[in-house]
Amino acid sequence: MTRYFLMRLGGAIPTLFVIVTLTFFLIRAAPGGPFDREQSLPPQIMANLQNAYGLDQPIWVQYARYVRALGHGDFGPSFKYKDFTVTELIGQGLPVTLELGTVALSLALALGISIGIFAALRHNSPADYATMSLAVVGIAIPSFVALPFLGLVFGIYLHWLPVAGWEPDSIRHLVLPVVALALPPLAYIARLTRAGMLEVLHSRFIRTAIAKGLPLHTVIARHALRPALVPVVGYLAPAVASIMTGSLVVESIAGLPGVGRYLVQGALNRDYTLVMGMVIIYSAVLIGMGLVADLLYAWLDPRVRFAR
Repeated sequence: MTRYFLMRLGGAIPTLFVIVTLTFFLIRAAPGGPFDREQSLPPQIMANLQNAYGLDQPIWVQYARYVRALGHGDFGPSFKYKDFTVTELIGQGLPVTLELGTVALSLALALGISIGIFAALRHNSPADYATMSLAVVGIAIPSFVALPFLGLVFGIYLHWLPVAGWEPDSIRHLVLPVVALALPPLAYIARLTRAGMLEVLHSRFIRTAIAKGLPLHTVIARHALRPALVPVVGYLAPAVASIMTGSLVVESIAGLPGVGRYLVQGALNRDYTLVMGMVIIYSAVLIGMGLVADLLYAWLDPRVRFAR
């Protein structure tokens, strides 16, 4: 398993490097710059700003300087938030985003797998049709539609939960954003678990285990669950991507102090270093989740670990 992990890690690092390189040049190819205004600055002031941030140098020199600083863990200064470095901005918002995303993914996995198993064990029953119909609705409704609707019902009409805002260690402020983010991946996971479980339940080794008199819950837990979760593991990276992209809008709607707002504002303001820092963080999380999915594949199916 250690050798397999090192092989996957060796492929993940060059992937992150390619993403950093492409993002660096693409963002500078876009029209405009970080110091453009509706009213043009005097040429001398513009020249001083360009010189202060190294933007007057050739782009290859800027790239080499950025990669060198990145190797020391320095994301550089923000062009728009003058009193903060990119590292400080990410340090302020990343814990909120990670908490929101981790809870949303955990909720989606726990409920999605449970609902999928429930539907598979009641195949072609009214309960199966009802749960899968709700799953289709969950897939069709995006997070930025679900959150205002949940806020209207549970915040405005029922007064049970706050519609927006953030308080550290407050579960009440997490509920609506987490549910809105978790709904689409939860629905996908439920359908994938149901399909995987139905396929496994019709396998010969499952029929043999049942014929030997093993209780159904034992058959599910010890024999059917691991192979049935293989499709779910394959969806982990897209699920994280869905939650991360959804958090960009959810954090803005709910007024959460996460890092999603920095990515949006950085792109609008041509804040090169801030956008680069956010892209690196998001890419590292996605690549890391892909690595976790590979390891889970190897754990669920040892043939993957020894495949050439």
